[in-house]
Amino acid sequence: MSTGAIIAIVIGVLILLAVLWFVGRAGRQRRLDTRRDQAREIRREAEVGTAQADKSRAEADAQAAEARRQEALARERAATADEQHQQARERHIEAAKKDPDADPDEAAAEFDQRNPGTTGTTGTDAGGDQSVEHYERTADSNVERERRFERDEDGDVVRDDTYEQPRQNG
Repeated sequence: MSTGAIIAIVIGVLILLAVLWFVGRAGRQRRLDTRRDQAREIRREAEVGTAQADKSRAEADAQAAEARRQEALARERAATADEQHQQARERHIEAAKKDPDADPDEAAAEFDQRNPGTTGTTGTDAGGDQSVEHYERTADSNVERERRFERDEDGDVVRDDTYEQPRQNG
């Protein structure tokens, strides 16, 4: 073989290697672009999931706040009702004191008999217990918590139980 033929073969091989290198690089770039697109889609789905979780958390927080507001309103109304009841009872006793034919103690007993269970706070049971039990459930990314606590009629916590459990993701 002549020198020119050998040079032509070497140049041909070099050109072939360059073409294969460019084709391989273009294929690698396409694979990387595909993986980038997949990663971008997964991130977008994760952001949507995070937004939905944030929305759910906000709704749960709003519901909890509304429940606390309703509970406070109920306590306020119960206190107002108790106050009005006490004022009515006092007026009955005052009227009995003014009436020469009535006994204030009998008037008070009769009032209490006609209006049972209206003194004290709401939520009394048959045993006369005026305690209030609360239930609260919260969760973060790792742990779910349940808390139950009970207050007596003076507002002191008499029982406080907290349960934690690892969150089941999946």
